[in-house]
Parts: sequence; structure tokens; C-alpha cells
Amino acid sequence: MSFESGTPSMALPQRGFFGVGAERISKSMNLGNIMRSAHAFGASFTFTIGAQYNSLEALADTSKGQWNLPHYNWSGLDQLALPNGCALVGVELTPDAIDLPRFRHPYRAAYVLGPEKGSLSPELLARCTHVVRIPTRFCVNVAIAAAIVMYDRVQSTSSAPRLP
Repeated sequence: MSFESGTPSMALPQRGFFGVGAERISKSMNLGNIMRSAHAFGASFTFTIGAQYNSLEALADTSKGQWNLPHYNWSGLDQLALPNGCALVGVELTPDAIDLPRFRHPYRAAYVLGPEKGSLSPELLARCTHVVRIPTRFCVNVAIAAAIVMYDRVQSTSSAPRLP
């Protein structure tokens, strides 16, 4: 239950689990926002791959998500270790990516976004089971993109009916 806005709200029950992270993220505010959103949307973990040291301060994480769910900081792609059966889902504007509204989220997933001024590395894209794109005219802020993906997952995996 959340009382932050002054009125209680109940989170919808979700099936499965998910984590969210970013490759080569460099801004502490963006990582903090991702961690805060992950905590709010019920993620099981957060992670970074090759993050710049300054980003690890996660200044915008006012909910202290890092104290409430695990955060993994892998220095490189070779260290990436996801739970068994967890699909790696890249979020990237590529021609062959699936539009997010049409995507069927895996029961167990780890969503990974690219750096603020760049894209997911070709090596990471090659490891992704799926690649999705948010159908926008141009890329949005990495923390906003993460929140959009998590919202879509929560909506599509909850027991509540989807809106038409």
C-alpha cells in the first residue's frame, strides 16, 4: 500500500519476476530514477553493466530502492549473471525490434537499456532473447524509458483486464 500521495493505493499482483538495468549509464540521477521506479513497480532487482562510477551514487533514488531490492553492478558483459530461465530483453530503437505494445513479456525477464548518449552494445544485443522498442519519434530519457517498459509489464502481467 502506498500513502505517498495522501491516498492509499493497492498494487496489482504480478506473475513472475523482473529486473531492470542499464549498460554504461553515466548519470546518477538517471540510475536513481530507474531504481526508484523499479522499487515502485515491484521489480525483483536492478543492475548496471559497465556503469561509470558517478552514476552509482543513484542520487534520485529517494525511495531507497537499493536498500529494498538487490542491485548488481557488473563491470562488464562477461560478469552478467541472470537467474535461470530469465530472458534478457533489450530496449533499443532497432529496425527489427518489437513495438512494446505488441510485446508479450516473458514470465521471468531482465530489461536492459542503453546509455544516455548511445545505444546498447552489439555484444549485449547479441545476448538478448528479445529486443523491444518504445514507439516514439525519437529516443526518450533512459529513466523514462525504463518506467514505460515497467508500466507496460505490470499492466500486461497483472490480473486486471487491459484497457481497449
